[in-house]
Amino acid sequence: MESSYEIIFKLLLGTLLGGIIGFERQTHGRAAGFRTQLLVCVACVLLMIISENYYIKGAMNPDLTRVDVTRIAAGAMTGVGFLGAGVILKTGLSIQGLTTAACIWIVAAIGLAIGAGQYLAGVSGFVITFFSLWGLRILEGKMPRLTYRYVTITTDDSGDEQMVTLPFEKKGFKIFRMDYAMAPRDKEKTFIFTVTTKDDVLIKEVVDAVVDLTAVKRIEVKS
Repeated sequence: MESSYEIIFKLLLGTLLGGIIGFERQTHGRAAGFRTQLLVCVACVLLMIISENYYIKGAMNPDLTRVDVTRIAAGAMTGVGFLGAGVILKTGLSIQGLTTAACIWIVAAIGLAIGAGQYLAGVSGFVITFFSLWGLRILEGKMPRLTYRYVTITTDDSGDEQMVTLPFEKKGFKIFRMDYAMAPRDKEKTFIFTVTTKDDVLIKEVVDAVVDLTAVKRIEVKS
C-alpha cells in the first residue's frame, strides 16, 4: 500500500504539471485553460491511485473481487475524450480547438502516469507537451504555409470563369475546386472556388479588383 506522503506527492505533482500546461492554454485564450487542465490531471492521478489500491487489496485478500488496474484508466481516457470533443468548435469553414482537445488528452495521460508512479514517463510527457505548445509555436510562426480562402462571387449573365479568377491569378493565387450555380430567371451566375497562396497577400487588394468589375454583383471571401 502507498503511504500518505506518496499519495499527497502524486496529487501535488499532478497539480503542478497540469497547472503549468493549463496556464499556457489560458494565456492564449483557449476554452480549456488553467483550472480545466489542472482538474483533469489531478482527477486522473486520483483515479489511478484508487485503481491501484483496489488491485493491491484484491491481491492481498482472496475474498475480495480483484479489479483490473487498467479498466479505470481506460474509462478515464474515454471520459476525457468526450470532454475534449466539447472544446472543438467549427466556425464557418475553419475548425478550432483541436490542439486544446489533444492537450486535455495528453494531460490525462500524464496524470495517469503520475498516479501509477511512472514519474519519469509523466514528467517526460509533460516536457514534450509544453515544448510542443510553447516552443513549436514560435517555430510554426516562421514556417511558410499555404493560405486558403473560400470565395463566392455572384455576377450577371455576362460573367464568366476567366473574368472572376483573373484578379486572383495576377496576385499569385492558385485556383482550384471551381463550382457553379446559375439562376436563369434572375440572370445571375455564382462562382464558388478555393484560392491558395504561400505569400502574405492582402486579400483586400484582390477583392477591390473584383468589385471594380461591372459584371460582379456580390463577393464573399471566407478563410
